[in-house]
Amino acid sequence: MEERKPLKRHKALQPFSREHHHGLLLCWKIRKGFLSKVDPMRIKTYADWFYKTHLIPHFSDEEKFIFPILGEEHEHIKKAMAEHRRLARLFEDKEDIARNLSRIEEELERHIRFEERVLFPEIQDIATSEQLAQMTEMHDSVTFKENNEDPFWL
Repeated sequence: MEERKPLKRHKALQPFSREHHHGLLLCWKIRKGFLSKVDPMRIKTYADWFYKTHLIPHFSDEEKFIFPILGEEHEHIKKAMAEHRRLARLFEDKEDIARNLSRIEEELERHIRFEERVLFPEIQDIATSEQLAQMTEMHDSVTFKENNEDPFWL
């Protein structure tokens, strides 16, 4: 198996990568909840909180500050935007909660891996120093605050 080297992320993109880490933790929590036979509504309550509190602002910031660097017609941007829309629909769908949570877990993880391994490296390679400086200035790195009201994953 090929060993992956850690990706060297430009300082301007590091807050977005930290937010991705928390998104991957959401995926892990969903899997852990299913493995522990937690009521899907408990998992959904947490996932909805995470979506509203963290993912909606994250998607918005990416679309405002990162995606314009490549332009809306770039294939990677089209793909990322389509994935944002698909994830939003999954989070907002109130039917078949367990199935949707499973799809959220799979699609969110795949989306984050795509952005980290494909999209962000390309953006950091072509972004000008002015664009990177603006990204750093505009994206306020809010400290992640966990919702421990119902830590079903423990």
